[in-house]
Amino acid sequence: MASLYPWQQPIWQQLINNPKPAHAYLLHGPEGTGKYQLALALAKYWLCQQPKQQACGQCSSCKLIAADSHPDLLQLLPVEKGKNIVISQVRELVDTIMQTSQQGGRQVVIIEPAEAMGVAAANALLKSLEEPTKDTYFILVSHQLGFLLPTIKSRCLLQRCPLPTVVESQQWLQHQVADLTTLQAQQLLQIAGYSPLLALELAKTEGLAQRATVVEGVKQLFKGQATPSDLAGAWAKIPLTLIFSWFAAWGHELFSFKVTQLPEALSSTDMAVVLGFLAKHTETTEISQTQQWVLAERQKVLQHAPLRADLLLESLLVRWQALLRR
Repeated sequence: MASLYPWQQPIWQQLINNPKPAHAYLLHGPEGTGKYQLALALAKYWLCQQPKQQACGQCSSCKLIAADSHPDLLQLLPVEKGKNIVISQVRELVDTIMQTSQQGGRQVVIIEPAEAMGVAAANALLKSLEEPTKDTYFILVSHQLGFLLPTIKSRCLLQRCPLPTVVESQQWLQHQVADLTTLQAQQLLQIAGYSPLLALELAKTEGLAQRATVVEGVKQLFKGQATPSDLAGAWAKIPLTLIFSWFAAWGHELFSFKVTQLPEALSSTDMAVVLGFLAKHTETTEISQTQQWVLAERQKVLQHAPLRADLLLESLLVRWQALLRR
């Protein structure tokens, strides 16, 4: 039985205290908050033969799930990470749930991430969501709610899964990583967009060092000590998702500071001096145009669109470099 994260307890109680669960739930919120784990825990709870506050972990159903062999727990996932869920997968799922439950009870379907379904795949699922077979329940997980078809969203009960508080995330992170100082935990959370699971991943993969490399590179760019091409090569092993998330956050801070002149707008302490300097040498319209491009390209990166990483990084850096030249 997978444990719930501490910040999920209020949502969990809300879900299990419903005497008549909805036939389809849509768990949505920022990535890195444990939505898939919550979906799996809920599926186990519904299939458990002796549930209390969570699945018992001891009954035959729980043991089948633990062995990844429960015939009535169905998961619709991309064949490869970052790929789409294709229509043939949905059709196979629909054929399966049209049959009687093999254990004589409920069937539970987890779809994650739901936005990985293209239009054709999503449309193929609609009828099953509209007219589910008896005792069939769906749990959809979405990190980007805006990319789901309105017809899919309208057939589900939406459950928002927000980021935990900074204090909750910090305490949890320090409990997970031995000898992690409070300052290091705060830094990891900041560069992870306050997503605790992403912060933990960064802690295990030298995320702080990668962040320092990018920040130093930006400083070198504005000092004329490095070119966009130089930095694109130096950053080749740093995930594009991280780089674009950081630049999107910096663009937001830069725009906010330019408009308000409030020091607290510059929350990225490692980039505060650079952003403050840029704010004096560019206009809000230029910042806004650059930020719109960054956000659009970030969405392509998040959707794993076919991209040349080196060329995309060069374009990103050329646009940011141009902010200082205007």
